[in-house]
Amino acid sequence: MTDPATDTPDEAPLEPNLPICDPHHHLWRRPNNPYLLDDFLRDASAGHRIVSSVAVECGAMYREEGPAELQPVGETEFLEGIASENSSAGTPATVAAAIVAYADLTLGDAVAAVLEAHLKASPTRLRGIRYSTMWDASDSFRSVPRPGLLRDAAVRKGFARLQHLGLSFDAWLYHPQISELVELAQDFPAVPIILDHIGGPLGLGPYEGRRDEVFQAWSADITALSSCPNVVLKLGGVGSLRSGYDWHKRGPRPGSAELAEAMRPYFEHCIEKFGANRCMFESNFPVDRVSYSYVSVWNAFKIMARGYSEAERNALFHDTAARVYRLDGGAA
Repeated sequence: MTDPATDTPDEAPLEPNLPICDPHHHLWRRPNNPYLLDDFLRDASAGHRIVSSVAVECGAMYREEGPAELQPVGETEFLEGIASENSSAGTPATVAAAIVAYADLTLGDAVAAVLEAHLKASPTRLRGIRYSTMWDASDSFRSVPRPGLLRDAAVRKGFARLQHLGLSFDAWLYHPQISELVELAQDFPAVPIILDHIGGPLGLGPYEGRRDEVFQAWSADITALSSCPNVVLKLGGVGSLRSGYDWHKRGPRPGSAELAEAMRPYFEHCIEKFGANRCMFESNFPVDRVSYSYVSVWNAFKIMARGYSEAERNALFHDTAARVYRLDGGAA
């Protein structure tokens, strides 16, 4: 894995005592590209005060045997083991304090057995399911096999099972699909929905060179989504290659001031429309690690948050994530 920490301008962490819950990172044991507990702790202990984190599914560590629909439970078992390992080590951060798993919602009502298996594998940490529906006609992006899954009858039957079991839903899609999420949120107002990566504004392929146009379309749909009180946003994910910034090609990688300037219009629009109590900063590591360091991106978030009140800043960096993912044991 490319490590931007080796070619990013040295930065001291800003406001190192500010408590942070990182509500979106991944852990995996992939050939030639592992990112495990020690790797995350190396990033998280570089100066910012990471007190807890949420580990989100990424299609890794599945069971190799048994029914196909139950194989993703292996990832929950793996993350549960990571959380136990971290707890035994007594680190300052509660890594994987909450777990977001994967289940195939096209199973409809039959997905209940899969959800129950995840809950059995992680009875105290499992909080929700992420079912990715990102699709675009361009071959510039990774897409699911077909569009419109959030409108699919079977998927909606499966989605309804989340409410029965008190689970939340992490949505991962691209910006032209946000209107589909608006419909889903309106039809299932009792299910907490978390939109990952500010809804994935695209900057490659047919969207390259059209950043202003994309922003206008994205911001209008984000405004419409903000009318759904059961939806909250994760502010991050901009370092992924789909965004089209090409930071991964540079040396040195961008520092926090440049990152803050690029991200500010998007994040400020989200906070304006949703409010700080429905927004949370996220690292999306190690995916975004290709573009910038952990210290730099959290510094960028802190630079952008300077104009907000203490209560709003606490919400953005910790309290929204802790509430939504029930890290204190309370309801979302």
